[in-house]
Amino acid sequence: MELFGIDVGGSGIKGAPVNVETGELMAERFRVETPRPALPGTMALAVKEVLDHFNWKGPVGVGFPTIVANGQCKSQSNLHKDWVNVHIDKLFKEVCGNDFKVINDADAAGLAEMHYGSGKGKDGLVVTVTLGTGIGSGVFYNGQLIPNFELGHLRYKKNTPVEKYAADSVRKNKNLSNDEWAERLNYFFKYVKRVCSPDLIIVGGGASKKWDKLYPHFSDDINLVVAETRNEAGIIGAAMASIGMAKDA
Repeated sequence: MELFGIDVGGSGIKGAPVNVETGELMAERFRVETPRPALPGTMALAVKEVLDHFNWKGPVGVGFPTIVANGQCKSQSNLHKDWVNVHIDKLFKEVCGNDFKVINDADAAGLAEMHYGSGKGKDGLVVTVTLGTGIGSGVFYNGQLIPNFELGHLRYKKNTPVEKYAADSVRKNKNLSNDEWAERLNYFFKYVKRVCSPDLIIVGGGASKKWDKLYPHFSDDINLVVAETRNEAGIIGAAMASIGMAKDA
């Protein structure tokens, strides 16, 4: 079954058709810059540009960087404040004409990793982590998604979200060495272990590219593995989210 997935990120919006039986992209992904400011109207037009590139008319799954409940944005997160309470699926349909299924972007990446990557066949409590502009997380129990777990928003010093301390964007902005970033990531992983005692943490995003250099610095008592779906996880998982719509069409 070929479906379409779009991954909305802080710096770019990218999409592609996906074979959801194999988890493979059916064409090279197409990317546009995330508008600045990232207002609802301009973001919707950027999504339309991605769909127009492929002339895609069917249902679309979208991974979106905030808490999403029934297609509605429930938190500002790293977005513009105008997004709060917007029905993302309805806005995108109004602008693009397609039917949309919208879920949290880290949940989408987690779905891909649990079905096609390091989480395949893993039971118990599994946390997938995506390190980018912020820290996204997906939580799964015996393979079932528990949506909207924002572990990157756990509190750090002075009530600051821990993603402001350990995200890949922080590494870039502060020009951290691999050793320095690994120390911050280890703090975050230990924090997650203390809060929810996962059986496994799967790490994707920026850290997956430097895994061999980072992994030796992490605590031995935390079960960590690197993600396998890497940069395409958000697109693949978003497409998976639209499976129900495709069957109903």
